[in-house]
Amino acid sequence: MRILITGGAGFIGSHLAEELLRRGEEVYVIDNLSTGRLENIKHLAANPRFHITIETILEEKLMEDLASKCEVIFHLAAAVGVRLIIEKPVDTIETNILGTEIVLRAANKFKRKVILTSTSEVYGKNSKVPFREDDDSVYGPTTKSRWSYACSKAIDEFLSLAYFHEKKLPIVVARLFNTIGPRQTGRYGMVVPSFVQQALLGHPITVYGDGKQSRSFTYVSDVVSALIGLSEHPKAVGEVFNVGNGREITIGQLAMLIRKMSNSKSKIVYIPYEKAFEKGFEDMKRRVPDIAKLNHLIGYKPRVSLETSIERIIANYRE
Repeated sequence: MRILITGGAGFIGSHLAEELLRRGEEVYVIDNLSTGRLENIKHLAANPRFHITIETILEEKLMEDLASKCEVIFHLAAAVGVRLIIEKPVDTIETNILGTEIVLRAANKFKRKVILTSTSEVYGKNSKVPFREDDDSVYGPTTKSRWSYACSKAIDEFLSLAYFHEKKLPIVVARLFNTIGPRQTGRYGMVVPSFVQQALLGHPITVYGDGKQSRSFTYVSDVVSALIGLSEHPKAVGEVFNVGNGREITIGQLAMLIRKMSNSKSKIVYIPYEKAFEKGFEDMKRRVPDIAKLNHLIGYKPRVSLETSIERIIANYRE
């Protein structure tokens, strides 16, 4: 089977490409390298079933050409990371909404199945946890750019599901919860690689806020397995699925765990959100998925523990 991955030189996209090639598929990747890196996929370049295009998904004719060649499209290309979103809100909104619109139009022209990767951010400030796929989304005011990413990804979901209902385009929406693993960068505010790098360098481990905010982290191989499983199951079409891990940990506890596992002597320093990002910055206190729907459909269970995930990330940085 021929498969297209948008954002395929990114952290998750490169691991997905790697696994699909291992399974014998032919993989086409498009990435403009704004957050993705050629280094992530250089080990795949010699494979004759791997094809890379360095370009933006906003090039509609190019996307139509790629969609015509492939049976399935994994749409991962997006502006991600809290810091990038705050620093470049226009790029965030345009890339996420316009980019997804172009991908969907191209897919619809040839009726290709699309697996849209969304985010736990779409739940916004909803305090009811664990989050179920049919729970409400609660956002802050439009004057705070921090919510532009959540809203843009929610629009992506609305648009994708509209294409499914109105145009019968086969769509699957996967809401990812804090995916971690080798090749992830801390440049744009991703917490685990940031903490690991700080710990290994002996720098202060910087926790934003009071550290009591909690998250759940999922190793990239579990996410890749879920995405492929959803792409293959006919009953996933037209549905939304949480993809994550139900284990919850506070960011303060995470900092201490990473410091311990890396044998670091770094100090843990707490920095107010206003100093790290922008005045009036808002964050979600808890972000934990209910993964029962995904488990029921494809038997999904996270296999890699948080400790093993951190161990592998530390080893990767040391290499």
